[in-house]
Amino acid sequence: MISTSTIPYRQIRARYDDETITVYQAYSAAIAIPAVREQKLNASPAFKPDRMTWIKPSFAWMMYRSGYSFKDPNQAHILAIRMTHGNFRNLLCLASVTGSHGKVMTAEEKAKPVRVQWDPERSVRMEELPYRSIQIGVSGEMGRKWVEEWIVEIEDVTGMARELKKAVDRGQLDGVSSEALVLKGLMPEEGPYEVDEELRRILGMTVNADH
Repeated sequence: MISTSTIPYRQIRARYDDETITVYQAYSAAIAIPAVREQKLNASPAFKPDRMTWIKPSFAWMMYRSGYSFKDPNQAHILAIRMTHGNFRNLLCLASVTGSHGKVMTAEEKAKPVRVQWDPERSVRMEELPYRSIQIGVSGEMGRKWVEEWIVEIEDVTGMARELKKAVDRGQLDGVSSEALVLKGLMPEEGPYEVDEELRRILGMTVNADH
């Protein structure tokens, strides 16, 4: 198990392979079931294309945000959404960072179609960790492009989320490493996702604390 003291304050951690990275979202059954069946996030008329949509590379943070899919009916299905590395980086290049050092966003930053927030990462038990997890908000034409063109695959991983919740409730995770959770099928395998220095600058990844 990796010591939390060795993890950078702001770091992207994700499930990825040679071609794609996986991000997570939570939706109602009315949106999620048609999305998985047709492999189109906007397959249901219940999907609202004009709203900013937030994607999360961290499965643990998605568990926190959705209450392991039990928080409310609008987050009852956890979707794992794959996109190419190139398109993921294209999104990040267009980002402005919110809530950074109390800084007021400029008009130029507000006009960007992508928002990035760095929120406290969570453990599988929803405990707050001493480093940050990236959340990426996409809106406008870029949001529509992401939904309509940039999604490679959509998978419903609600079952994994709920099995993880059962294990947490039963106290079965004490002393269990992240590697063991992956082997048990309770977590996806995630690792540091490296980006170049220009993207690190855009995303504010060089800071050591939020002020």
